[in-house]
Amino acid sequence: MNPIGKIKLHMEQLDISKKRIKTAAVTIHKEFITEEKTIVVPVTREELVIEKKMFDAKNPEKLNGLSKTIRIPILEERIEVIKHPVILENVKIYKRRYQKIEHIEKSFKKEIAHLETIGNAKFVDNSSEIPINQKK
Repeated sequence: MNPIGKIKLHMEQLDISKKRIKTAAVTIHKEFITEEKTIVVPVTREELVIEKKMFDAKNPEKLNGLSKTIRIPILEERIEVIKHPVILENVKIYKRRYQKIEHIEKSFKKEIAHLETIGNAKFVDNSSEIPINQKK
């Protein structure tokens, strides 16, 4: 059988692709803040105190106004400041992915062939999907 013509029928199809788009940038860093504090710490000091009082030799009951005090330090507390780190917070940093489903609705075009006959055309096999319009 020799064809007398050709027709190409087309149909639209959908190609779906996804693009990654950077929507944000995040930087993480620690900042050190210096805070001045005044702390009151009582400090104890011990000393040996020697008091000498002079009496009048003529009248032992009467002081002659002379006295002498000797102070000898024997114990003293000194402040020792030791700083050590203490965990304030535990910050976890991680990425999490999740998916959501989006519904896309599109219309597609499809070409179909129509056969139009004029006159008394008789069909031997009418199992074709091609619609046939008969005009007389």
